[in-house]
Amino acid sequence: MPELPEVETIKRELEKAVLGKRITEVCVHHPKVIREPSIEKFKKGLSGADIKNILRQAKVLILELSNGKSLVIHLKMTGQLIYPGEGKKSRVSFCLSDGKILDFNDQRLFAELRLLDDWHSLKFIRGLGPEPFDIKIEKFKEMLAAKKTKIKPLLMNQTFISGIGNLYAAEALFRARIHPERPACSLSQKEKELLFKETKDTLAEAIQHKGSSVDQYVQLSGQPGDYVKYHKVYDREGKSCIVCKTPIRRIDLGGRGTYFCPRCQK
Repeated sequence: MPELPEVETIKRELEKAVLGKRITEVCVHHPKVIREPSIEKFKKGLSGADIKNILRQAKVLILELSNGKSLVIHLKMTGQLIYPGEGKKSRVSFCLSDGKILDFNDQRLFAELRLLDDWHSLKFIRGLGPEPFDIKIEKFKEMLAAKKTKIKPLLMNQTFISGIGNLYAAEALFRARIHPERPACSLSQKEKELLFKETKDTLAEAIQHKGSSVDQYVQLSGQPGDYVKYHKVYDREGKSCIVCKTPIRRIDLGGRGTYFCPRCQK
């Protein structure tokens, strides 16, 4: 699933490509991705509206429109936005005033599109925890202090901290030299400080490299993100640790595949 760096990349690219343009027509090729309202209300509410602002909340994109409504896009596992699109393989095509098309693709139909009067009211968004870049170090320490939950599932919990998923939790923990199964409350003050730093640094570097193209994620242009070649543990099971040469291990933790170095991470 695209995480904070991937969705932030798309958000920034959308700002350059479609901000200020009018949606002239909406073609829905597969209705399943439209979660609310009805298809007709969805098309009517978007047609003729200008794209006034583009926001990101955790892993969700929000296009605020001139008519007061907002298009909320949750890419989930396989959602993609492509501009300029062709309209041939898309689930929904947004025709714009520049004569080009913004395509929404979703091979497995997991993604969700909503047209809302108030995006703040969406249950998922109301339940989000703070974003990593918005937290101060002392607050981060306090958040971890009483948590007996294993640190990696905790970092992935969107109600605790929003935007971090399986990939970047694994990478940040490796860089901080912390075993993913450690209870959060067992971390020392220095370990908390290092994890705080490495989490933000990892996310910032991934944004700089346009995200990680694993599974179906691509940039708005359709090109892959470049951060995969900088992964230190994720999807590297059996390969040598870049620090100590010990083979990277994979375990199941919280229902997800978790990669780590058994020697470096304690």
